[in-house]
Amino acid sequence: MTTSTYTVVGMTCDHCAASVREELGGIEGVSQVDVDLATGNVDVTSAAPLNADDVKAAVEEAGYQLAGS
Repeated sequence: MTTSTYTVVGMTCDHCAASVREELGGIEGVSQVDVDLATGNVDVTSAAPLNADDVKAAVEEAGYQLAGS
C-alpha cells in the first residue's frame, strides 16, 4: 500500500469533497481517499503508486484542479 498527498484547488464545501472522493476512488487500485476541505489536501491510499495523469483526470472530472497543474 502507498499513500500520496495531492492539493486540490477550488473545493469549498462537503459536496465538493465528495465529488473529488468519488472520482479518485474510481481509479483502479485506490482503497481510500481522505479529503481535508480546509487545506485542500487529499490523501489517496492505493495498492501501487498512481499515474499522475489518472489523478489529474479524476480531479478535473470532479470539476477541480490539482495545485501546480
